Amino acid sequence: MKLFSGPNLAQYASKLPDGSPAPKPEKAPKAPPARKVTELRASAIPEGQGPSSLRLVPIPRLAHGGRWRVEAMRSLSEPLLLWFTRGQGRITVAGVTRGYGAHNAIFIPAGTMHGFELGPQAYGTAVFFGRDTEVALPKEPKHLRIRESAPQNELSGILDNIQRELESKRPGHERAAQAHLGLLGVWLERQIEVAQPEEKHRKDSARRLVARYTALLEKDFRSGMGVADYAAALGVTPTHLTRVCNQTCGRPASELLHDRTLFEARKLLKETDLPVNRISASLGFTSPAYFTRAFQARIGQTPTRFRKLA
Repeated sequence: MKLFSGPNLAQYASKLPDGSPAPKPEKAPKAPPARKVTELRASAIPEGQGPSSLRLVPIPRLAHGGRWRVEAMRSLSEPLLLWFTRGQGRITVAGVTRGYGAHNAIFIPAGTMHGFELGPQAYGTAVFFGRDTEVALPKEPKHLRIRESAPQNELSGILDNIQRELESKRPGHERAAQAHLGLLGVWLERQIEVAQPEEKHRKDSARRLVARYTALLEKDFRSGMGVADYAAALGVTPTHLTRVCNQTCGRPASELLHDRTLFEARKLLKETDLPVNRISASLGFTSPAYFTRAFQARIGQTPTRFRKLA
């Protein structure tokens, strides 16, 4: 699922893919240190703010404000369940790409990098559990293909009940919604148990390495580290890491890194009033000029132009 094309982004960051320093720009003004983002604009699908932030969103609405919001690599600070009832495409979770279709339930833990194709026929429901959910949930991503009608109908019924209570004004409606959410956790646990033999078969060394890489990338993508740095931290060569990423998701390690960094850049440009030089510094670029060239080469617009078209 190659979502961007253009020159290698590493040439604009602080290090090249082989780990050597990138050439310094001519007397580029030093960007001020990044500060906590406070000037937020309204986002299309705001992340959870507390235990009452449970919400259900139609999957097509996740792309409100741009398809990059679902297609680019990113993570959330809360667990997410995607329940596809129509359409098909590909989804990449923790560096592993698989096809999805109707009646696929995909659970993504908080902090897990992911992105998916949103075809014109794709439909379903996204369940955002909230940052402080007390529901017992899996610790690892799960991709469940629900082939029998009974569990399909059971899940659809649970989601309908949650939505009905969220929209209700009756006393105790929030507690009722949380009770149904608990049943959703039980449903997941039971379906994962059914799928265990297939899941164990997929746990090979390549998938484990890519999962470690994407977890480290999600933690450090703002540092300006290159693929060689990540490979060294993982105890492998850059060539091996790239080969394994191509094997599991059809994309080199550098594409995953670039995709994650550019998602964050676009999000900050669209949803905050931070100056471009502060965004550049917060993402590990050596200068605003490098950041602007990298952004334009891969997105087709300068950061300022992209922000104006918001």
